[in-house]
Amino acid sequence: MKRIGILTSGGDAPGMNAAIRAVVRSGIYNDMEVYGIRRGYAGLINGDFVKMDLGSVGDIIHRGGTILRTARSEEFKTPEGMEKALKNIEALGLEGLVVIGGDGSFRGAIELSKRGVATIGIPGTIDNDIPFTDYSIGFDTAVNTVVEAVNKIRDTATSHERTFIIEVMGRESGNLALYSGVACGAETILVPEMPFTIKDVCEKIMSGFRRGKLHSIIILAEGAGQGFDVGREIKNITGFETRIIVLGHLQRGGTPTAFDRILASQMGGKAVELLKSGVSNKMVGWVKGELLVTDLEQILTTNKPFNMELYELANILSI
Repeated sequence: MKRIGILTSGGDAPGMNAAIRAVVRSGIYNDMEVYGIRRGYAGLINGDFVKMDLGSVGDIIHRGGTILRTARSEEFKTPEGMEKALKNIEALGLEGLVVIGGDGSFRGAIELSKRGVATIGIPGTIDNDIPFTDYSIGFDTAVNTVVEAVNKIRDTATSHERTFIIEVMGRESGNLALYSGVACGAETILVPEMPFTIKDVCEKIMSGFRRGKLHSIIILAEGAGQGFDVGREIKNITGFETRIIVLGHLQRGGTPTAFDRILASQMGGKAVELLKSGVSNKMVGWVKGELLVTDLEQILTTNKPFNMELYELANILSI
């Protein structure tokens, strides 16, 4: 294999640039030409390609976001869009493609693989909801971003003796809320995987107040409810001043942690190794400290289990 491409698709995640750097430099080391595809699958359709060299990825390992940009492409899901992408791939002579993103990005990679393009997926999402990998690129950085924000919020929460609800990303996955909640010692963690009642939440707040707690921190995944709705109900029941902070896209940005940089670098290098060996339609994961290769179809047909052990520990530690 002499010519490969790389794209980032879906939501950006800190550490994607480190993965891009690893793919480009590993590819060049193995005598490959490497082309970056700008704006994900939309770039495949529009022929938005750029040849990468060693200097193209210099001084990017510490930068958040993705230098290749990212976009969602509805056109790529159509037969016409797929045909345009395949013609551009053939015209450029790409033999393989590394796709960095989440499950939506992997669906595209599977379709390309079926049509003869060797594809390798690298999980990049702050939701950490991809199965067959303990961590996806960007998750560790996002957790640390939330924790840093909560550390600051806790100061004012204590000063004013208020309840604060911090709404974090996670429409279908509560991993970001769970891990950041444990790390910052939140009194309550609300996630879409676990049902809850406002009555129980309020009772926990009141219990803490009766034993002298000056504040209460609630971490809410957006898929578990709207922060302003939950806050209004809590205030109506308890009478406590309740403030809502929606962290939003703040969680996606920022300098990637050392863990994310190393993880992304290892996954990128492995992706090139797999393409060089003629492997296709696989994802590189990280399980129990080792790189693990899994079929992309298996990724899409398997749900990542929620960490009930950690969730139960969080409840014990927040009594």
